[in-house]
Amino acid sequence: MSLRDIVLHAAQTWPDALAVKGPDRSLSYRELDAYASRFASCLAQLEMQAGDRVGIWLEKSALAIAAMQGILRLNGVYVPLDPLSPSTRIGTIVKDCGIQVVITTQSRAKLLRMQETCLPQITYLCLDKGEYGPCWEEFVPSSPQPIIKPPPSQDDMAYILYTSGSTGVPKGVCISQRNALAFIQWAVTALPVTSTDHFANHAPFHFDLSVFDLYVAFSVGASVYLISESMSLYPEQLVDFIRREEISIWYSVPSVLLLMMQQGDQFVEASRSLRIILYAGEVFPLKQIRRLCQILASARIFNLYGPTETNVCTFYEISDISLCTNGIPIGRACSGDTVWAQKEDGTPVQQGEEGELMVAGPSVMLGYWGKPQQGKRPYATGDKVLLQEDGNYLYRGRYDSLVKIRGNRVELGEIEAALERHPAIQEVAVLAVGTALEARLIAFVNCLHQASLSLLEIKRYCAEHLPRYMIIDNLQVLPTFPRMSNGKIDRNALLHLALKKLQEENECKEASL
Repeated sequence: MSLRDIVLHAAQTWPDALAVKGPDRSLSYRELDAYASRFASCLAQLEMQAGDRVGIWLEKSALAIAAMQGILRLNGVYVPLDPLSPSTRIGTIVKDCGIQVVITTQSRAKLLRMQETCLPQITYLCLDKGEYGPCWEEFVPSSPQPIIKPPPSQDDMAYILYTSGSTGVPKGVCISQRNALAFIQWAVTALPVTSTDHFANHAPFHFDLSVFDLYVAFSVGASVYLISESMSLYPEQLVDFIRREEISIWYSVPSVLLLMMQQGDQFVEASRSLRIILYAGEVFPLKQIRRLCQILASARIFNLYGPTETNVCTFYEISDISLCTNGIPIGRACSGDTVWAQKEDGTPVQQGEEGELMVAGPSVMLGYWGKPQQGKRPYATGDKVLLQEDGNYLYRGRYDSLVKIRGNRVELGEIEAALERHPAIQEVAVLAVGTALEARLIAFVNCLHQASLSLLEIKRYCAEHLPRYMIIDNLQVLPTFPRMSNGKIDRNALLHLALKKLQEENECKEASL
């Protein structure tokens, strides 16, 4: 079994069932199979070889999915590119992994063509007509002979997902057939999904959450309903989308669920069709997940955990929210993986102790593009976890979010966890700005029901729950948080706001002297 076989099998088993409904068009499994064959024929004429990387720089669409499948049929590697990223960043990725063919539009091809002095010669296969590359629909007959290469091996690369690198240069996470299938096959077995389900696809294709939406749905002959980039952060439209399409399976970051919950009775009414809710990528504030469990009392709710490098490697089903007094655990291993937490000296933690979560098994990536392969080495997540008495792991923050404030080691996640318990706060992010004696802790909060909060009130609250050196120095109340394309809080944008605020305060001080 391979990723391409999933769609081939679905086309034979459920040919007339709806496979995907996108902003551009709807495709049955028979049509998705045919469109994938056409893309494969186009790429074959462009002399694409097995192992070649092919970029897909498109807005979310049914055709983008067909393009992925066409690439896989030639044993190529697809590289989904963020449609909201500037062309300079896309150019960096194209150059980094040696992409020679990009499936895109004429307008986007023009933007990349302007960078050709620093890019290799790129061929553009476009969805529309124009001067920058052939239009895919005119490139081959409407019903070409199917082109399917010999089956790939389990260790062959299937796709590359680019994530932000600590140096500012994007890193390409290389995912093999085995890596992807480990999670997909676990999910199909562990979750009661069927051909009658309606999956929402909220995550962009360059974000690993989308792997579940597409391939788990295709594995059982279900239908996937794509949420466009323009709709993804508008809660009124999302709630209406769930109601209109009768969505039964939802998977997103918690921030998106929080936005929809703000719609009150409209969300309650629309959510009646939801059977399974999955979330990942962020900590879900405890008081908000309690509200969600009340709203969706008959649905099953899962917390999935795993960095892009491992896809999903642990899971926890929330069966009794009253037992989760310290937060929702990330649970136990899944996808055939082995997980454990270890101390700084490399020894495993015991129950009640904290350590860094390690992952080994079939879902762990091949490695980063251009770097040595991961091989059989376990992946160190950089995440701090607590091993609970019941054997579940509880996420406790990032090791790299440890900062020093006036000589004290401060875990920003601990401050965030304390502030999340404040009755008026819905979301919070805490940043450290400055160094040495100038270091400051800044809390950004989004309030429930437009409540008002003062810095003095929050300082008093911190003093009741945290050590003195963890009391915040500044507070910014925001109506909404800036978001990245995957729905997560954009902490770089918050840092920019924090620096701007401090600069204004310093200018005021200087003016008063």
